[in-house]
Amino acid sequence: MSPSARSPATSGLRIRNMRPDEISIAVDWAAAEGWNPGLADAACFAAADPEGFFIGELDGAPVATVSCVNYDESFAFLGFYIVRRDLRGRGYGLRIWNAAIAHAGERVIGLDGVVAQQENYGKSGFELAYANVRYGGTAAALDVPQADVVALADVPLATVEAYDATVFPARRTAFLRAWIGSPGHVGCALVRNGGLAGWGVIRPCRSGRKIGPLVADDRAAAEVVLSALLARVGGGEIFLDVPSVNREAVALAQDLGLAPVFETARMYTGAVPPLRLERVFGVTTFELG
Repeated sequence: MSPSARSPATSGLRIRNMRPDEISIAVDWAAAEGWNPGLADAACFAAADPEGFFIGELDGAPVATVSCVNYDESFAFLGFYIVRRDLRGRGYGLRIWNAAIAHAGERVIGLDGVVAQQENYGKSGFELAYANVRYGGTAAALDVPQADVVALADVPLATVEAYDATVFPARRTAFLRAWIGSPGHVGCALVRNGGLAGWGVIRPCRSGRKIGPLVADDRAAAEVVLSALLARVGGGEIFLDVPSVNREAVALAQDLGLAPVFETARMYTGAVPPLRLERVFGVTTFELG
């Protein structure tokens, strides 16, 4: 912990783990920042790492939040780094940041940071991997055949997990189970030649719906899954978070008529396993990766 983190100005700050029911505080604050979280995100996030969510309090009132979810022994993901607007610039953020980093231990940490903070994250050892861009707009159901589409819940979780392991740096069984089965979440999968060729989830958010993850062997498979998801919710306002390094994913978002809303910097503190980013047409969530 740096000397400034122990300054008298922050000595009254109490940092502790959030209870599962308190994760909604971080989600609400994220909504106020314009990040548009999903309606059932809090419960799903709690399933990933119950001890990975932190709150900073002054006299019992929340002033700062952060999460650092430990997925396995080698990888963690940081999010929800928010200080109450009227108390920024006083060192509270650094204190709770240090608590989150300590929770990760020796793990490599990933994050999707706002671009304006990229330089600050770099000072903490994070290096830019690529940008993720949120696209948003109104989309109608695509006219794509869906003969081989099944409900994602009907696919064995181990099969989904194995595919997910090709696009995410760690196994996340508990999170995937919660994400797929959460109320309001709709999941679809494409089966091609007896194997899983693509899958995705669409969920209701404070505004519209987000599609994430959307992962597939190729753009054609991604379009089939996307079409099935939109058909099941009737289209409407959607958001899709796209890795800028996947040109086919960017083209798909643009061809849907979606426009960039904002972007984040995907950063890591060290090396992660090789990922099949050409399969990622929609990031699961900026908060947990």
